[in-house]
Amino acid sequence: MTETAKPVRRSRKAEQRAETMEQIYDAAEALFSQHGLYGVTLKDVAKQVGVHHTLLNYYFTDKKALFDAVFARRAVVTSERRMQALDAYEAAAEMPTVEGALRAFLDTDLDTYIEGGEGWKNYAKLGAQVANTPAWGADLMDAHFDPVVLRLIGLLKKALPDCAEQDIFWGYHFVTGALMLTLARTGRIDKLSDGLCHSDDFAAVKERMASFMAAGFLAICKK
Repeated sequence: MTETAKPVRRSRKAEQRAETMEQIYDAAEALFSQHGLYGVTLKDVAKQVGVHHTLLNYYFTDKKALFDAVFARRAVVTSERRMQALDAYEAAAEMPTVEGALRAFLDTDLDTYIEGGEGWKNYAKLGAQVANTPAWGADLMDAHFDPVVLRLIGLLKKALPDCAEQDIFWGYHFVTGALMLTLARTGRIDKLSDGLCHSDDFAAVKERMASFMAAGFLAICKK
């Protein structure tokens, strides 16, 4: 009886630790998405979870270590999903098109936020902050997203073999700028459109963004 009970206790302890860590990540993600890296303390996160702040000090050397772990948790998922979508698109397409490549990249990401609930929307907002804060965000973007971005660039080069390489990179720059503004959910388009459009309507963005951006690539490459 004793020999069988020990693994059960260890398993339950491991499960409890995993649940606590998820609660910490979720709470930190929500707070960081609202207030940024410098607007949140480890005590704020601990209070949100309902644990003593020394627990966070035990698992994380400092606030930046927690921030990096929170960001990495979902970055791995969205990066892998888009990489798989790009691979599948290239395998299925006789000749890749600009819009096809962009849909594999953009629509897959937007679907993740549409289907993922509020946690994924918090991560989207956090990602927009990271992408636009070079001081502490550039390394995170480079580490987690360069491979999938360069995979997209490679497909765009195949779809636009006569296009200047710099125009393809500028095109991607404009794409990611629009995507990050969308993920930030600032509410500005809600006010400008007098409620006709909503910044959290990712389904409406998905319906339009790839087509819009594909036309932009074709336009700058024609010259």
